[in-house]
Amino acid sequence: MLSKKAKYALKALLFLSKNSDTGTILIAEISEKEGIPKKFLEQILLELKKQGILQSKRGKEGGYLLGKKPSEIIIGNVVRIIDGPLAPIPCVSKMAYRRCDECIDEKTCEIRNLFMQVRDATIEILDNTTLEQLEQKNIL
Repeated sequence: MLSKKAKYALKALLFLSKNSDTGTILIAEISEKEGIPKKFLEQILLELKKQGILQSKRGKEGGYLLGKKPSEIIIGNVVRIIDGPLAPIPCVSKMAYRRCDECIDEKTCEIRNLFMQVRDATIEILDNTTLEQLEQKNIL
């Protein structure tokens, strides 16, 4: 499930992308227009800045702007930055694998096999969708 934090990150990125012609944008403006608590948004934007998704400027003309072109920002990467692995359960995660305590045989576990398909479909969609496509509603 997508966390509220990741949803807010995507909303903020969309707002910045749609308003990129105005230059830097203050956190307060994003917060107000998108209904995101300001303190929470500050943490989110800082994480995205550390990963090169955003840039910031200080001073009178300060604020945030995209650090990459919208066509270069992959939604799957943003979700991973904020929420971690995309796998719905730990035993199908590629990056944070953890065997289920109650599992007798992973190879024959129907639940694991189903959620491996869910993981693969999720990755396929999110890793092949850019911020530009999301903004243009040009997905799939």
